[in-house]
Amino acid sequence: MQTIEMALLIQEAVLLPGGRQEMRMVTPNQLIMVANVLKGHYRLALAANKSNCVPPCYDTATECEIIDFHQLDDDSLSIVVEGRQRVKILSGAQLRDQSWIARTLPCQNWQNEPIGEEFEIISAALEQFYEVNPDLLDLYNQVHLEDATWVSQRWLEVLPMYNKDKLLLVEQPDCHKTMDFVLQLLKSHVDV
Repeated sequence: MQTIEMALLIQEAVLLPGGRQEMRMVTPNQLIMVANVLKGHYRLALAANKSNCVPPCYDTATECEIIDFHQLDDDSLSIVVEGRQRVKILSGAQLRDQSWIARTLPCQNWQNEPIGEEFEIISAALEQFYEVNPDLLDLYNQVHLEDATWVSQRWLEVLPMYNKDKLLLVEQPDCHKTMDFVLQLLKSHVDV
């Protein structure tokens, strides 16, 4: 496989393939990076922040596409990104403007699969979560509550867990361990 150079956006949250996030770009280096991505100079990868590393993030990241943007009332830029492809960060370099460029290698995305009957509660709980958090639901044109991979990845994005624990699940070959984890979590908090 061939490596790909990508602009690296580092933040606290995890974004996975099929997921969407709205982010506020305020610093000049962030705006320059967005411009370079939109001009086609680089692809964009989003990675979760990790202290005391170079680059300062976990080596599991997600290639993203900017699918929308608009100017906010304070003149900052809001972008909506959608995760496309998991990638492994092989190396990174910080540019003079303090932004990061990473050499990446594509990784296998989880394959879509139907939700088994025993896991339907996970899908229903995610639907309820989105009803309570309509701003997150509004990011999606379509939800895929019938797809175990889509549902499990959305849970990993929103659960209040340490990123290192989320990424241990992300690095599994499929969504099964995540589905088991979320099911056990739900069972421990409600009568199922």
